[in-house]
Order: sequence, then C-alpha cells, then structure tokens
Amino acid sequence: MADKGVTIRELAEAAGVSIGTVSRALKGQPGLSEQTRAQVLGVAQQLGYDTAKLRTGKPRRMLFLYSRSIGSLANNPFYSYVLHGAETACREAGVPLSIMSVLAGDDVAGQVRRHEADALLGAGYFDPEAMEAIRRCELPLVLVDHFYPGVRCVNDDNQLGAWLATQHLLEGQSQRIAAIFGPLAHYSTSLRAKGFRRALFEAGRLFDPDYEVTLDPALEYRDAGRDAMTRLLALPQPPDAVFAYNDSTAIFAIEVCLEHGLRVPEDIRFIGYDDIEAASRNKPPLSTVKMDKEALGNVAARALIEGDIAPNDASLPVELVVRESSMVAAPAQAEPAPKKAKRKTAVA
Repeated sequence: MADKGVTIRELAEAAGVSIGTVSRALKGQPGLSEQTRAQVLGVAQQLGYDTAKLRTGKPRRMLFLYSRSIGSLANNPFYSYVLHGAETACREAGVPLSIMSVLAGDDVAGQVRRHEADALLGAGYFDPEAMEAIRRCELPLVLVDHFYPGVRCVNDDNQLGAWLATQHLLEGQSQRIAAIFGPLAHYSTSLRAKGFRRALFEAGRLFDPDYEVTLDPALEYRDAGRDAMTRLLALPQPPDAVFAYNDSTAIFAIEVCLEHGLRVPEDIRFIGYDDIEAASRNKPPLSTVKMDKEALGNVAARALIEGDIAPNDASLPVELVVRESSMVAAPAQAEPAPKKAKRKTAVA
C-alpha cells in the first residue's frame, strides 16, 4: 500500500536523484532529460507521493532566516541591508515577509509551519546541522551570503573584492601586509582569504602565516577584532598595512593602532570590506570594497517570487572605494637649504 506521507527527500532517495531534481521534475520545469523526468514521475506514482505538497505560483508568505549566532539584525549593519532589500521585493510583489532566527538544535520545521511560510530566504552562514534542518522543510529555498550544494545562492564576488583590496595595498608599496579574517568555514570569508592570498602570490610575495590572523570565537565580536590587531602589533615586525574581512573589524583594529600611538595611514594603512555606513564616518574614513547589500536580498527574494530556484551561485559585482585610511603618505619634502648671503664689496 502506498505511503501517502512520503516526503520529497524520501522520494529523491528512492529515485536516486537530488531533491532539486525531484522538484523540477514534478513541477515540469526545464533542465532535466526526459528519461530523468520519467524516472522521477514513475517513482512518485509508485510511492503515492502527494503532489499537492509542491505549491506552484507566487509564494503566499516568505520567511527570512538568519543564524542567531550573529546577534540581533538591528545591530548587524550588513544583514539589516539584506533584509531591507528582500522586504522591498516582497512588498512590491504583495508577498508578506516574516523573520526567524535559527540555531542548531532548533525545531526549524515546526517553527516554519507556525509562520505558515511557503518560501525560505536564508541569510548568512548556517552550520551543517542547521542547514539540514532547513532543507528538511522541503520548501523553495534561496541563500544569501552562503553556499550549499543543490541550492540557489546569491553572493557578491568575494574573491575578486579581496584581490582588489590587497592589490590596492600592494600598489602603495606596503611591505608587510596582514589580514584579519572571521571563521574560514564561512563561505564568503573563505573566498576573501583566497583573494588575499592570490594577490600576494601574483605579486611574488611569500605567504607568511604570522600575518594572517583569525578572530577568536570565544571573545565578543568587538573584543575579537581588537585582540586580532593586538596580536599583529606584537609581531617582531608589525604590519604596515592590514586587510580586514569586513569594515567593523577594520574599525576595531584601527582603534587599537591609534591607542598605540600609530598614525593611520602614515604608519599603517587599512582597508575593509562591505562599505557599511560607519566606514565613511570613521576617523580616518575607511577604504573598503563596496557591494550592493540591498541587491543581495532583493535578487534572492525575487528569485523565490518568480520560482527561479534552480541550483546556481549568482555573483553580484563589487567596487573598490579608496578613502583616507589606505592612502599613501606623500614623501616628506626636504627643506631647501638657506641661501648664502652675497658678500657686499665696499666701493672706495
């Protein structure tokens, strides 16, 4: 007797294909061979899968998911912009948007049901356990600032952005360029680390692991940024330039340098990433890599609204923004030597 409660995951396992393939086959979406489509439909019929579970058309309600580990969205200058971009797209399409935080161990499926959502937009890094819980909801899903196989993802060009930032520091003749990164398990952070190292490699610089530090996860965020810079300043030869994986970390690091009596950019140059509002207001104003943060959320929400959720990793453009913190100080001009007084000859 057919099991009417079979899930799309069980159907995918029985057919030997991915969940995304099952979804496209049942919805009649392009991108599959007729053989694969027929195989999925045959297994679905055999198991008695309830195709009414797969809603078609515009979602009735979208749910914005984020990891509770990043704290409040109100205090997060990056994801608050992403949320605003998603909300704009939903408002224009007449789709209600609600918000929910996620942490490993949560009953994600139960909470999603209470929100009555039929589309999920996940922002930022989710650990594997949380990610699997989200996937088990079996709802259309798009990720922002994250990557997961078989899911549509929207990111900025992280590797290029970090390369541009590091190349800018190299062009300024900085000799000891350091980097501060967050957890390298995060997709965007790992790509920024690759971009940093690639720029050094292309410039013929040997990679020195002492000049690349990672935030201590046991510390509060601001304390971790300050601790990372303190460790760099304690090196026998401290850096004369720093690329920070985001603007907030760069600002915390600059605070430490100023407290140590260093001048920015005369003694040490800085560049961050994200171009949050605080970057331009910082003293000195912070150079950074800019991307359209609202566009990340807007593009992801529109993909869900339009049903464009086939696995893909879209990459939005980035732009280098140079401000005072990374400018090269002009060489000091030597004072002109005093002119010799002309000897006056007395006329008899």
